[in-house]
Amino acid sequence: MKGRIHSFESFGTVDGPGIRFVVFMQGCPLRCKYCHNPDSWDMLGGSEYTPEEVAANALRYKKYWRGGGGVTVSGGEPLMQPDFVIGLFKILKSNGVHTAVDTSGITFNPESAASVNKHKELLEYTDLFLLDIKHIDSALCKELTGADNKNELAFAKFLSENGKDIWIRHVLVPGITDDDRYLKQTRAFIGSLKTVRRIEVLPYHTMGEVKYKNLGISYPLEGVKPPESERVENAKKILGAI
Repeated sequence: MKGRIHSFESFGTVDGPGIRFVVFMQGCPLRCKYCHNPDSWDMLGGSEYTPEEVAANALRYKKYWRGGGGVTVSGGEPLMQPDFVIGLFKILKSNGVHTAVDTSGITFNPESAASVNKHKELLEYTDLFLLDIKHIDSALCKELTGADNKNELAFAKFLSENGKDIWIRHVLVPGITDDDRYLKQTRAFIGSLKTVRRIEVLPYHTMGEVKYKNLGISYPLEGVKPPESERVENAKKILGAI
């Protein structure tokens, strides 16, 4: 079995607790307007690796994880390749490594037994889920990402019901996700979950804009500036974020 990998980061500090080895998987079904890695969308891009090869690469850095670090699989959307992630995490857990997945939850279909069972298998080997709540309003979520929020919210409930730790992430985009009304609705939803350990507000930035130009893709948020600091603090206060 091989997975398609976009890239690696050896000393990640923003993708879970402690110092992390981050595996950025290739391929994503969403087209989030604020995405800063459009080069990770194509399922046929990247390079192929086996779980054993990635695990061996990651374990070279194990001595740096003594303070509570580990391995995070991100993307793209990592759960487009669930069998690879499960295979990798099986190896890592056998070596006592803390594992985390950074996901949108888009791959979870609560109406499909096969989907539910596959995600349950993943839960056995995953310590933490970093879950993006794109937009609490389903129609606006579809406008923002190309898909509604049914699966991601269902996945959040699924994780909570199965006792898995969650870090909630919310990208703050002026004029799109920073409306107090929707922030309060997001907070109410988060409050219904039992296992949320942390809430993060991620201010929108334009660092990925050059990638769109290099790929010949029009940048969907051209002219939108990062949020002002007071709007970021306002969102943190409403959501109860750090």
